[in-house]
Amino acid sequence: MSRSLLSRWLLLGEWQTHRLQIVVALIAIALGIAMGFSIHLINTAAVNEFSAAAKSLSGQSDFQVRATQPTFDEMLYPLLAQHESVAVASPILEIQAAIPAKSEDDRNNTLKILGIDVYRAVAITPDLVGVPAKGRAFDILSDDAIFLSPAAMEWLEVKQGDQLSLRLGTQTVTLRVAGGLVRAHAGQRIAVMDIGAAQWRFNHVGWLSRIDLKLKQGVNHSAFKEALEKELPAQYLITETVDQERRIHNMSRAYRINLNVLALVALFTGAFLVFSTQVLSTLRRRPQFALLRVLGLTRNQILLQILREGGLLGMMGSLLGLGLGYVFAATALHVYGGDLGGGFFPEIKPAIQMSPLAALLFFILGVSVTLLGSLLPALEAAQAHPASALKSGSEEMALAKLRTPWPALICLLLAAMFTQLPPVAELPLFGYFAIALLLIGGIAWMPSLTALFFSGLFRVFNRLTAGVLTTLALARLANAPQQAAIALGGVLVSFSLMVAMAIMVASFRISVEDWLTRILPADLYVRTEARQDALGFTLQEQQAIAATAGIERIDFIRSLQLTLDPARPSVTLIARPIDQADPGHTLPMTDNALNPAEIPLEAIPIWVSEAMVDLYDYQVGKRVALPLSEAQQDYIVAGVWRDYGRQYGAIQMQLADYQKITGERHVNEVALWLQADVMSAEVMVSLKALPFGESLTFWQPNAIRVISLKIFDRSFAVTYLLELVAVGVGLLGVAASFSAQALRRVKEFGMLRHIGVTRGQIYRMLALEGGLLAGFGITIGFLLGGSISLILIFIVNPQSFHWTMELHPPWQWLLIMAFAMLMAAAVTALLAGRHAVSGNVIRAVKEDW
Repeated sequence: MSRSLLSRWLLLGEWQTHRLQIVVALIAIALGIAMGFSIHLINTAAVNEFSAAAKSLSGQSDFQVRATQPTFDEMLYPLLAQHESVAVASPILEIQAAIPAKSEDDRNNTLKILGIDVYRAVAITPDLVGVPAKGRAFDILSDDAIFLSPAAMEWLEVKQGDQLSLRLGTQTVTLRVAGGLVRAHAGQRIAVMDIGAAQWRFNHVGWLSRIDLKLKQGVNHSAFKEALEKELPAQYLITETVDQERRIHNMSRAYRINLNVLALVALFTGAFLVFSTQVLSTLRRRPQFALLRVLGLTRNQILLQILREGGLLGMMGSLLGLGLGYVFAATALHVYGGDLGGGFFPEIKPAIQMSPLAALLFFILGVSVTLLGSLLPALEAAQAHPASALKSGSEEMALAKLRTPWPALICLLLAAMFTQLPPVAELPLFGYFAIALLLIGGIAWMPSLTALFFSGLFRVFNRLTAGVLTTLALARLANAPQQAAIALGGVLVSFSLMVAMAIMVASFRISVEDWLTRILPADLYVRTEARQDALGFTLQEQQAIAATAGIERIDFIRSLQLTLDPARPSVTLIARPIDQADPGHTLPMTDNALNPAEIPLEAIPIWVSEAMVDLYDYQVGKRVALPLSEAQQDYIVAGVWRDYGRQYGAIQMQLADYQKITGERHVNEVALWLQADVMSAEVMVSLKALPFGESLTFWQPNAIRVISLKIFDRSFAVTYLLELVAVGVGLLGVAASFSAQALRRVKEFGMLRHIGVTRGQIYRMLALEGGLLAGFGITIGFLLGGSISLILIFIVNPQSFHWTMELHPPWQWLLIMAFAMLMAAAVTALLAGRHAVSGNVIRAVKEDW
């Protein structure tokens, strides 16, 4: 018989005999690869699509001049247009206008309008030039004409010639849809109109959002940028396309990487199941391999045979996983969109594009993981002495090395050390390593812990003269702890990960609920239809709101976006009344704050979110500069507050200080505390009766909480799915392990039947074994999962998203899941043993003769 024929015979014989174990391992690898590959495809598609959409807005410009605030004085434009190095300067005004017809709970109920100078834009951003109807070429300059992208037309359900009502602040503007933007990026919801018309119609006369620059041929870009940065005041930023791409990438990097790591958890679980399957397979085939060694096969040939089987399993599972991953990605994009519910990439419709390189890398990863899971069993089988391996009962001796606790203790010690290390490139890499080492160390320690626990339990029950079935079950677990630990690994991995994720998500959700209660103390919140409206309420409109009957207290709030770093997303500045003596009365403060006496009289106090500390090093007591006015002001960080709504950073300051520095009197949100006997509905009716009442939207704290938690659950929807996949794979592993071990114990069951033990008693013994084993695994899983959750809550989340939370374990849910897992394991052990017990008793015992 040729070696290749022998190899195929061994492979097919093993796979045909133990189909369940092979199928489970195949599913585990396929699901792990599918989850990772699908998330990679979705993330890549979303980032590329969003980046391409941003590039279409910047066109062929070499640089863009922006301000740290959303708008700046248009008098900068003639200076740049006449610059000796500038070929073309194109002014642009960006406006976020509300769509009155859209529902109030729509997170994306605004339309981005770009006011452009057509004759300048055609040389830099030709994609933004509208196409008017035939014979109406001058519509591109008309003061009532607006041009919509195809995606915007579909979203707004309008066509050329229709009237479109838009709202900014309390002002309603009605425009005519004069044409389309045929070269707009697919899925991009934008509108374009003449810049003069946009400034006039939307009350932005004299203001611009950015100026696109195209340099003359031969101008050194780096030197030009360096010189212009010195010429312009500090509140102006000179950016390039690469800065926008980096900014877009940074927006969702932490979210994407955390999803990728979570997806790899399923692959890690699959790798362990491959290891478990291969260990049980090599134990079962030890006499077969020993006989082959006697007949002339070398150790290397045995090693290569087992690795070949594992590699083929990995190839099949990886190919299946790549196909499933593509299907999962397409489905997720349809259901959740390109942001997977995270809200990072709204208003885009990315299309899946198969990347051969990415597919090859995931294929190699799947095969490598499978080979790694097969390596240790292969080495043991190849190194086993033929004489000892041919003897019955040598299986536990083969696993004796697993009882060494030192590798496990080293992994756990390294995990503890890694938890003390700082992030790398703002990512919790050492936190991820610590979680992986905790899992590996916990699994590696299981043989020692299993032997110790069940040996002690066996001695205790012997003294108590326990029943025969209990004695048999404990004797089995105490005398074969390595095999018990292999079956236990599936329970341990799946349950510990479930515990960790459940504790983390529950802690986060409860922390968000508590935070919402703290930041929403008023009875009613009033704003215009566009959040962070550029205009908001004028001083006269504020006075009209304050004069409404039934209001006991009123707070006016002004919020706007500030760009402190061109490579990072903007931070949010919130100006509102704050009790400087007790800021915790207004803000959800952390313990990190200055006493009011420590704030110098000449300094303006600001309170920053936790993200500002991590991203911009805004430490308490530090003097900082904010680009709110041309005159330099002295700001001091007076405290740190917890903010779950703005991942990229937020700053709060006194409204009076903001108005004094900027001279700005507009506000875009009003918080109302009502008199004791006044209902919210009454005040809303009164406010709606004001001349600008139709432009108002009302939010009650309970409604805001419901919508916020709905967004939270949508953001974690994929997390829940990945968690369920990992648990499902773990349960499949439990079934496969129990089934394989039950089949190996056919002779044992046959002997028990000969001495008078009935099938029903064996079934109860198997159920007891499964329950005891699962109970021990669940207990250890609680400890291991709890430790992992602490790393997620206090290390991974703060280093990834720059916020902290309090620990809130969902005890009721965890107990229910523990009981369900316990019952599932007991039933699985029982069902797995039924086939092994149902055979002929004489035939089973004959195998020992």
